[in-house]
Amino acid sequence: MPKSKDKSALKVQKGIEQPASINPDAVEKYKSTKQNLQEVREYVDGILAGEIGIMSKAITIVESSLPGHQKIAQEIIKSCLPHSGNSLRIGITGVPGAGKSTFIEAFGKYLTSLGKKVAVLAIDPSSQRTKGSILGDKTRMEELATDKNAFIRPSPSAGSLGGVARKTRESIIICEAAGFDTIIVETVGVGQSETAVHSMVDFFLLLMIPGAGDELQGIKRGIMEMADAIIINKADGDNIQKAKIAKREYENALHLYPPTESGWIPVVDMCSAINKEGIQNTWDIVQRHNFFCKKTGFIEKRRHEQMLQIMLDSLDERLKESFYSSPAIKKLLPKVKNDILNDKISSYEGARILFDNLKMR
Repeated sequence: MPKSKDKSALKVQKGIEQPASINPDAVEKYKSTKQNLQEVREYVDGILAGEIGIMSKAITIVESSLPGHQKIAQEIIKSCLPHSGNSLRIGITGVPGAGKSTFIEAFGKYLTSLGKKVAVLAIDPSSQRTKGSILGDKTRMEELATDKNAFIRPSPSAGSLGGVARKTRESIIICEAAGFDTIIVETVGVGQSETAVHSMVDFFLLLMIPGAGDELQGIKRGIMEMADAIIINKADGDNIQKAKIAKREYENALHLYPPTESGWIPVVDMCSAINKEGIQNTWDIVQRHNFFCKKTGFIEKRRHEQMLQIMLDSLDERLKESFYSSPAIKKLLPKVKNDILNDKISSYEGARILFDNLKMR
């Protein structure tokens, strides 16, 4: 009589379910990494080919604060870095109403007429309350914005000069890799942003206007000392005589300052951006300065110093990010703020308490 199948010794007992031979998390991470690398290659290829659309998207990623975008941005910068460094970087600042946008448009159009490729990186002030920016430089430079050899990119300051400095430097690298040989960085105006911009350019230009009361009033000595040239704009019509007087005053003032680190003697000149007069003279001054600094080796020295400054600025940003993203700080910060507002502790004591509770990741 045949044995029951249930009592067969050959019966296979149900065992423990075996884990998958491939880790699904590892697969997703691999796919994500592969996709990111492919995306980076597409961006870099487009930038090196001089495609404005791709370059604009790359700068948008650089400006993004999203962690995923930042990772891609750093890979793009790393790939573009060997193709950068060959441009002339010019920083332009000036008092409110000095006509910076009009000057940059006239100056940029003159340079493109010489066969130059010009990129304008304009830092727009952000509202401290809403964090929004007008970003109107492109609309104020209609003629230059439509020039095929020009690129205008307004960027919000977002209330962080350190962040602007880092992102603008990275934007410069992208523009240089795309073949732009002249980079103009426009600041928000006379203020703290000048130091940040000065640390990333080869030539620093201060734009002034005549007949605005005491010509030297309200201008920080530090900004005057940073300037490689002071150009008095709006030197036209009834302002010509006033511009000549202002020119003499600035020249006399500059004689009181110590010699510049490069040995270059700052130049004071006049122009009328709206009439496109004196623009060629300004470019001649920039070229003379560039030739002088290359001959003395100062350009190379300055670029090396800027590279070190980039590292220090990046370190400051990372330390700040690490501080505010720390779980311990996030938990403690509201209590410390409340204690300060209720006069339980001083502001200095609050800072010490927060710092002592910081656990670096």
